[in-house]
Amino acid sequence: MRAIRPRRSPAAALVGAAWAGAAGVLWLWWSSTTVVRMTTADWLIGAGRITGLLGGYMIALVVLQMARVPALERRVGSDRATRWHAMSGRYAIGLVVAHVALTVWGYAVQARTGVVEQTVTVVVDLPEMAEAAIGTGLLLVIGFVSAGAVRRRVRYETWYYLHLATYAAVYLTFWHQLATGAEFVANPTARTVWYVLYGAVGAVLLRYRVLAPVWLNVKHRMRVESVVEEAPGMVSVLISGRRLHRIGAEAGHFFRWRFLAKGLRWSANPYSLSAPPRPDLLRITVKAVGGHSTALFDLEPGTRVWAEGPYGAMTAGRRSRSKVLLIAGGAGITPLRALFETLPGGPGDLTLLYRAGSHEDLALWSELQQIAEVREARLMYAVNGPDGSRPEITTQRLKEVLPDIDQHDVYLCGPPGLTEMAYRALREAGVPSRHIHHESFEM
Repeated sequence: MRAIRPRRSPAAALVGAAWAGAAGVLWLWWSSTTVVRMTTADWLIGAGRITGLLGGYMIALVVLQMARVPALERRVGSDRATRWHAMSGRYAIGLVVAHVALTVWGYAVQARTGVVEQTVTVVVDLPEMAEAAIGTGLLLVIGFVSAGAVRRRVRYETWYYLHLATYAAVYLTFWHQLATGAEFVANPTARTVWYVLYGAVGAVLLRYRVLAPVWLNVKHRMRVESVVEEAPGMVSVLISGRRLHRIGAEAGHFFRWRFLAKGLRWSANPYSLSAPPRPDLLRITVKAVGGHSTALFDLEPGTRVWAEGPYGAMTAGRRSRSKVLLIAGGAGITPLRALFETLPGGPGDLTLLYRAGSHEDLALWSELQQIAEVREARLMYAVNGPDGSRPEITTQRLKEVLPDIDQHDVYLCGPPGLTEMAYRALREAGVPSRHIHHESFEM
């Protein structure tokens, strides 16, 4: 089998474009600053202007990263896009806080008043400042709830719907920038650039967060066909619909699924396809690890389904070598089972290693055996011993199974502990990081 050229990730180009935009924002400040004075107040106010402009720019990027643009979700990877969003959010909030603190401090020094008194004066007297203060407060609350230590203690639905308040915060703070920003008040070109920036982000958001999901679900009209138990604590949900092969889904993709049943209609969770899409049927396989996934066991046939996607970058397009190793753990078998069936390859090119707690936990095992037999692929499992001993995925064991492991592409999906252990073993075995493809759904 000839070498396959993988689809190039646009990550580097997107990061470069983001930095170029930040440089443009700094140029906007410089071009509108006729003279830089050396007084303390002017330095503080100037720093406040810079952080305010960069904060406004970062907020636009934060919203853009929430838009689920296909180029990000499919080619960069949903998990990386999520990390970018979280990092940008922290920078944006930090810049906004710095903008407020530096500007008020500078005005207080200039007016020779106290910081608290000057804060009240700014909020009450300057145009759009009361709204901006409310928007800033919302951003701080959202940032606090999104912090890792807090986020882990908050229900997903609570976090999700509170996160939507970001849009209100952006709306409230946007007008303040134009009404009081020295770069915009007397510069129609700068105002136009800011309108175009936020208008374009808003249009992308409307396109991919509202119109695309509505069109997908109206067009394909998905419903639960049946629920099948695959292993203890794991079920497959079969979803029927019209012309499902035209959704554009591939093996390795996932959707965010919302089931319009009692207790489920207000939450949308990511689950991967566990079989190649058919014209009339999609399948997901879910392990009961929380309230949402456990409730899927009781879904009734005919339940309406609302889906968003397809998303994910862990598809055949990432592959660049003829030989492939798939390492799955727990519910991570779902996308890898679909890839095991569909990845091009000749006899001996594909190997799947399935890590589970016991033989009974090897979900979809009979299907995997059939696929391996038909495709002349290697299928292996690693389960705990009768005494509870856990087989570890080590560099030595990987080399014993596949002496040419460093010549493989590797797809990796499973619990964080397994993926971290396997990733280290693969790197020590000589597999370059660019040939290890994995994606996390811890969002």
